Amino acid sequence: MTGAGTAERLAHHLLDGAPADPIGDEITAWLAASSRFRVFADAHRDKIRKKLRTATEAEARRDVRAELRVAHLLLADRRIELAFEAQGSAQGGPDFTVTYRGERGFNLEVTRLHRAPTDAVHGGPLLAKLRQLPPSVPNVVLVAIEGDSARAFDIAGATRALRARADAKDEAFFASRGFAGTRSFYQRYLRLGAVLAWCEGAAVDDRAVTWTNRSARIAVPERAVRACLASLRATTSGS
Repeated sequence: MTGAGTAERLAHHLLDGAPADPIGDEITAWLAASSRFRVFADAHRDKIRKKLRTATEAEARRDVRAELRVAHLLLADRRIELAFEAQGSAQGGPDFTVTYRGERGFNLEVTRLHRAPTDAVHGGPLLAKLRQLPPSVPNVVLVAIEGDSARAFDIAGATRALRARADAKDEAFFASRGFAGTRSFYQRYLRLGAVLAWCEGAAVDDRAVTWTNRSARIAVPERAVRACLASLRATTSGS
C-alpha cells in the first residue's frame, strides 16, 4: 500500500468516533507527509484515538492538536526519537520522552494557553505542569501560544513571579493550586530544566524561544534543546 493509502487508513482509525472538524484534515495531511509521524502514530494509535474521541470541546481538541503537531515537527529531525506517555496517562506523567542522538533523554510536557500570553505572567500555566514532572530525569515544559510571537509569553517573568511568591512564603497561593506550600513548589521547580514557548503562526525567528532554569537539579542536554527549537521553527516537516 502506498504512503498515502497507509495514511488514510491510519487516519480513519484515529479519527473514528471523533468530532468532525478541520483538525482531522490536518492530522490526515501530517500522516501523509511524514513516514516517521505515521510510524509514531501507528505505534500509539490507541492512545491517540482515545484522546481524539474524548476531546469533545473545541479547546480540548486544540490541546490534542498541539501535542500531535509538536510530535509531527520534532520527528522531522531523524536524530530525534519520541515515546508517547511512557509513564502512562493515568499517572499524569509528561506527554513525551525525547531522545536526541548521543544525548541523555528528557521528558517533554506540552501545554497550550487558552488566553492571551500577557495574562499568564503570574506563571499559572507552569504551575499545573510542575506537578507532573518526575524526579531523576531532565524535564522540559513546552507552552504553545497563539499570536504573532512566542516572545509574547514572558517565561523569565513568569518564573520570577512564582519564585517571588515562594520567597514571600505565600503558602495560601501555592496550597490553592495543589502544592503543599512553598517547600513543595520549590521541590518541583528544581525538576524543571527548561521551558519552550512556541507560536506556530509566527515568523520563523519568533516561532520558538527557550528559557533555561539554571537552578534545575538535572540540566537538559543543550544540543537536544537546540534541535527541538530548530524543528519547532521549521515551516515544513521531513519524511
